[in-house]
Amino acid sequence: ERIQEGLYKIGIKCDVRVVSRLMKVAKISSKIKARFKPSTTDSNHTNRISPNLLERNFYIDKPNQVWISDITYIFVGNTWMYLCVIIDLFNREIIGWHFDANMETPLLVKAFENAVNTRKPYKDCIFHSDRGVQYSCNKITSLLAFNRKTTQSMSRKGNCWDNAVAESFFKTIKNECLNRYKFSTHQQLYQCIDEYINWYNTIRLHSSLGYISPLEMEVK
Repeated sequence: ERIQEGLYKIGIKCDVRVVSRLMKVAKISSKIKARFKPSTTDSNHTNRISPNLLERNFYIDKPNQVWISDITYIFVGNTWMYLCVIIDLFNREIIGWHFDANMETPLLVKAFENAVNTRKPYKDCIFHSDRGVQYSCNKITSLLAFNRKTTQSMSRKGNCWDNAVAESFFKTIKNECLNRYKFSTHQQLYQCIDEYINWYNTIRLHSSLGYISPLEMEVK
């Protein structure tokens, strides 16, 4: 259906069954989606846990009402790198991201600062994440509470589905991009992520948005 919608946008109208048949003839197939695997979260800490204000309400009608965030890992050379993203639920746009060799608090701080530079959060903007130690430390809770007009929200314990949109993005970027390459340098990885996120935000058709891009959604 995504290919069919893409063809519609350039003036070619055809039934989805025709698209499927032509793809088989041309030996073109979609990437097989990997089975869903929740990311690892270090919630073994004594930091304060925020209540789940989002409650799986993933469809928001205005920008800057709900931001969500998560962290994943990517293998580069012979070590791990960590990618943190911040997504506006309104149009699924990646509004801030950063990657680093460790997943400590500065990783999230830099991603959040990038998001703030992209979008100015309104008062009472909800910032939702899992309950990992990076999101519950004093530096982050203070940053959110006093400086950025945001209210913190966290998933329930052991429930990855409470942050399903962020988990879905990581599955998508790995399936469509990162798992196709072997990165030997950090610069290669950075360029790949940067190019993919730019495409994801401006061109990729999102089924959750009615097969338009986050950019088109924002314009509408």
